[in-house]
Amino acid sequence: MTAYQSIKVNLLYHRLHIDMTHTAGLYRRRAVVAEEDADTVLRLRNAGAIPLALTNVPELCMWWESFNTIYGRTSNPYNINHTVGGSSGGEGCNQAACGGAFGIGSDFGGSIRMPAFFCGVFGHKPSKGIISNKGQYPYPASEIQQNMLGIGPLCRRAEDLLPIMKILVNKDVLPELKLDETVDIRNLRFCYQETDMGSILISPVNQEIRELFNKVNLYLEKTHKIKAHKIQIRRFRISTILWLTNTKSNGPTLEQQLANLDGAINLPLELLKWCVGLSRHTLIALLTASLARLSPDPESATSVYMEQQRNVLRNKMSDLLGNDGVFLYPTHPTAAPYHNEPLIKPFDFGYSGIINVLGFPATHCPMGLNSDGLPIGLQVVANTKNDRLCFAVAREIEKAFGGWVPPATEA
Repeated sequence: MTAYQSIKVNLLYHRLHIDMTHTAGLYRRRAVVAEEDADTVLRLRNAGAIPLALTNVPELCMWWESFNTIYGRTSNPYNINHTVGGSSGGEGCNQAACGGAFGIGSDFGGSIRMPAFFCGVFGHKPSKGIISNKGQYPYPASEIQQNMLGIGPLCRRAEDLLPIMKILVNKDVLPELKLDETVDIRNLRFCYQETDMGSILISPVNQEIRELFNKVNLYLEKTHKIKAHKIQIRRFRISTILWLTNTKSNGPTLEQQLANLDGAINLPLELLKWCVGLSRHTLIALLTASLARLSPDPESATSVYMEQQRNVLRNKMSDLLGNDGVFLYPTHPTAAPYHNEPLIKPFDFGYSGIINVLGFPATHCPMGLNSDGLPIGLQVVANTKNDRLCFAVAREIEKAFGGWVPPATEA
């Protein structure tokens, strides 16, 4: 019997799934039907999984709320007035509501981990370059974007992360990950940082989320005699800027992508049409395309300087973690916001997005509900190709704090 015989899995509308729509939430692609499977879908089929459904994403997967003009808005199963996040928000919601055994999402700026956080499930962004992106739309336009994008699982149980990853990972790099190697928590070094050290672009970390670090640290010390070390790396303050300057490429512009690569949309006209309810595009897609016009050229002095800053931070974190270290960090500064609230704090994704810039693996771990009944948790980060350390710590956190809490459960 194959690994996932008769297990049903959910996918997203931006991944190829033969004979099913492949829209990426873009109205102009509403009738596009995939003629083949994405690499990851094919691997899951070959392992015995049964693709069950496609779940909602933002327009072109470019926002952290799952809303588009084809399928509408996805609401949080813990409180329908709140967002599920994005871009894998439909699958985060689906997992929380027991809509399938597990799901597959994509993570370019926290797009797996934020929905997992908002919906109280586990979500893993893999190390850079270990899982094929073939079949993704929009497809990464540069090697840098390829390294930022990660395809990974969302699920309710931490124990499911590792076997799913074994299926998804490219076979040529699978031995390097040592996924079958037993990880002893007592042999790991833990460090943590509760905030980004004061970015003016990102909301302060909520106190209930900050308290989670104390809970984990006390558990580690009491149960395993492990002392977690607090660090203070100030470059995390510019996480959002590092992410934004890393996404610019010489490939198609957002205006061209919004036209489904058939020319380019007339951005001022579409903004005017949106104001009178006639545009087929979401406001945030149009605003993001407008902002992209202001991004520095990849060869500009600003971009070169930011690349230097990224390398300094990446090297510092890599040296800190080695092959036996894990880093505990907020997945997001607050629990799931209300619908449309991200419009007034658009850069709060920086806590997750910086990990994409670094190319490190990271797993969001749910740790119960806050006083408003919304899920909260934190992410576990390891050095490149040490994904197994994230999984081991995720299982330990689930054992200690309970993991996924079904919707309609009181805090």
